[in-house]
Amino acid sequence: MKLTKLNKIITVSLGLFIGSAFAVQPNIKESAIVIPKPNEQHSLSTKRVTARLTQSHYHKFELNDEFAVKIFNRYIDWLDPAHNTFLQSDIDEMRAKYALSLDDDLYAGKLDAAFAMYELMSKRRYERYRYALSLLDKEPNLKGNDQIEIERDKAPFPTTEQEANSLWEQRVKNDIINLYLKDKKWPEIKKTLVKRYNFAIKRLTQVKADDILQTYLNSFSREIDPHTSYLSPRAAKSFQESMNLSLEGIGATLSMEDDVTSIKSLVPGSPAARSKKIAVDDKIVGVGQGEKGEIEDVIGWRLDDVVDKIKGKKGTKVRLEIEPAKGGKTKIITLVRDKVRIEDSAAKLTVEKTNRKNVAVIKIPTFYIGLTNDVRKLLAKMNKQNVEGLIIDLRGNGGGSLTEVIELTGLFIKEGPVVQVQDAFNRIRVHEDPESKIAYNGNIMVMINRHSASASEIFAAAMQDYNRAIIVGQQSFGKGTVQQSRSLNFIYDLDQEPLGFIQYTIQKFYRINGGSTQLKGVDADIKFPEIINAAKTGESFEDNALPWDKVPAANYAEVGNARDAVSTLTAKHNERIAKHPEFIVLNEDIAIRKERDERKFLSLNLQERLKENKADDAKRLKDLNARFTREGKKTLKNIDDLPKDYEAPDFFLKEAVQMVIDWSEIDKKP
Repeated sequence: MKLTKLNKIITVSLGLFIGSAFAVQPNIKESAIVIPKPNEQHSLSTKRVTARLTQSHYHKFELNDEFAVKIFNRYIDWLDPAHNTFLQSDIDEMRAKYALSLDDDLYAGKLDAAFAMYELMSKRRYERYRYALSLLDKEPNLKGNDQIEIERDKAPFPTTEQEANSLWEQRVKNDIINLYLKDKKWPEIKKTLVKRYNFAIKRLTQVKADDILQTYLNSFSREIDPHTSYLSPRAAKSFQESMNLSLEGIGATLSMEDDVTSIKSLVPGSPAARSKKIAVDDKIVGVGQGEKGEIEDVIGWRLDDVVDKIKGKKGTKVRLEIEPAKGGKTKIITLVRDKVRIEDSAAKLTVEKTNRKNVAVIKIPTFYIGLTNDVRKLLAKMNKQNVEGLIIDLRGNGGGSLTEVIELTGLFIKEGPVVQVQDAFNRIRVHEDPESKIAYNGNIMVMINRHSASASEIFAAAMQDYNRAIIVGQQSFGKGTVQQSRSLNFIYDLDQEPLGFIQYTIQKFYRINGGSTQLKGVDADIKFPEIINAAKTGESFEDNALPWDKVPAANYAEVGNARDAVSTLTAKHNERIAKHPEFIVLNEDIAIRKERDERKFLSLNLQERLKENKADDAKRLKDLNARFTREGKKTLKNIDDLPKDYEAPDFFLKEAVQMVIDWSEIDKKP
């Protein structure tokens, strides 16, 4: 007997119902998700943010229909970064209804459209997580040829519910595989993911109007440039805590990216920085209290909840499960909460000895107030030790005081300009070396990497333009802009509640040769292998970074001949690292990383992923044992036997030291 179309629909529906009758269900009903409404305070914040940015931002832009569409697109991308929650029909409907009116809404302080779009996102996200939970009823088949698209931020939105379900089925499988790779078993995996997905649903019920306003206004501000942002009053406090973890925690800047907390920067001198086991862009996927406290999965948590979990009293321990940015297995790091130690963020002098020759190294973690005086003292101490040259290590230095970078540069030149600054009205100010004394006139190498930014780039650029130093390492970050933070409250707002803060770009840095440090950063004269992926880090990675440009060069003359030695040193450097076992291994690892970075899809076959994971562990064990053999140390039987406090030698610094010695020998030749 043939089934009618209606009978087919009933049969299919019953089949789905019967198959999912005992499936895992959300702990919270959809009706519990109630999106708050904006109030007059939020409207006033919106008007003042709009006025400040349209009138005072360095980048002059016109807030019109064209710009409104860009804000709409960025807001959608923030609400659904993986393009797997909204349907394409949702996007089409919202674009037709709201996109062209957002500019007028911002001027008027109207937030109805922003809140309506957020409400639809919450409804769709609930539906997706409900489906994800239903998939945990039984262990899925992980033996097939399924794949998951790694980066979906540019991918099309699903056109049907079935397409969306397929994307979330891939996500769930990937979550399961990631837990299998941590040696978890299915019962524990199911328990973890049920808890994780229910926690994500719970987050939908906890959203505040401030959160929605901040997301929306940041879609506007970040469309202007990557360093302009709005902080609601509630978020400002959380921001301060998350940046410093009260300076009595681990000392890290945290950010939230697609439900995962990541390390944005480390506070110099903090427990996290001192451990040398956490790096920028690492992800925190679990947190445990004390020496043996259970590691709790924190994927999907609110950022402020993660911060609360990590915070604690000085002297207590916290354990973090870290997923390294460079790939590989997760690792558990134990940190003792402590206040930031000022002495650990201060400049330090060491003297490296190679072939009975001394090379001085001054490590500068940040451009703090008082840096120049500290370095002046270190140089006086160094001058008594018969050194062949000086290395100034700015790797990982994210910047700091403009005054200090100008004065520090002045220690190595007699006089002249150091940096040019242009404001929003195209007025250029040239900052000069404030004194004529030179504290050191020998050979200088400046080490930089992709995390050297802002003030670090000003110093490296000036030393390069004056031909006073050789810059070695990797192209720097490329942040050539200056921001200021302002409260949205006016002095006459006597009874007005706090409206939040706006941080926006007001100036741009230029080298004394006229070129900007913006976007392009500073290129090294002698390049090291790119251990930090430049394609995914730095200003050029941002889709709306302000452009590189130039102004007229300042009035200066080269004071040295440092770059005369570059070609000879580069040849020796390349010949040496081509044979150096550590650099050979490093280039192998970089090649593997690049191959994986270029992947568009990731296998959802468990055995394939386990095989790759085991191969990574085997290679690391082989490389470590080869190093230990060269060092005369006992080899490891298993990668898990590696001591938790093990710190790899700094082969980049060792190579820089050798280059300084090569340089001194060139100078001694007639």
